[in-house]
Amino acid sequence: MNTQLIMDYLSALSLHNDREWYHANKEDYKKANAAFEQLLEALILEIGKFDSSILHNQPKDLTFKIVRDTRFSHDKSPYNPAFRAHISAKGKLPVPVGYYLMIKPGNQSFLGGGLFADMFKDATTMIRDYIVLHGEEWERMIHEPAFADYFTVRGTALKNVPAGYAKDHPQAEYLKFKSWYLEYPLNDQEVCDAEAFMGKAVEIFQTMKPFNDYLNKALAGFQMPAR
Repeated sequence: MNTQLIMDYLSALSLHNDREWYHANKEDYKKANAAFEQLLEALILEIGKFDSSILHNQPKDLTFKIVRDTRFSHDKSPYNPAFRAHISAKGKLPVPVGYYLMIKPGNQSFLGGGLFADMFKDATTMIRDYIVLHGEEWERMIHEPAFADYFTVRGTALKNVPAGYAKDHPQAEYLKFKSWYLEYPLNDQEVCDAEAFMGKAVEIFQTMKPFNDYLNKALAGFQMPAR
């Protein structure tokens, strides 16, 4: 694994974010992408020791493109200088939730988990309904010392508790959410040290597993909308 190679390439891409430079340095992209896939392969094996549901994945099937869709964006930069992946029982699909990784120079890298997507109304309803019925389990989980040391539950949220849910419910603040996710930030130095990065990533992902498990129980039977 060579995380320094990954960071060096992404740093260069962020400085030369144009198609001419990208194509002139395509071999460097291939080397950096191969290093990222090697990192994912190692992560899959380590995560698989405590979550065997992800072991069947192939690294190349878990990554997201660096090419940006600029049609509706004021930022017309053609590339996102980041390598991203989602590792779950169904690969990079947002459901079931799994383990998210973004490597991006400028101290913008992070490890994540949970449901980041807030556009699936059925998924949001399923999680809200599950929290209503399993609120004590939710509270125990998010206040577990090891969990609370690393994470605060984040997500897109409404201003008020949505219709159909009690405003005085013990977990009312979380019922406002439309997505529920975790982020653990990493600075550039942490990412560039491949051995230390791997150890931290495995520790963080294992700590967030109960959160992912909770959401996946809530999302049992969810079907991704047809495209």
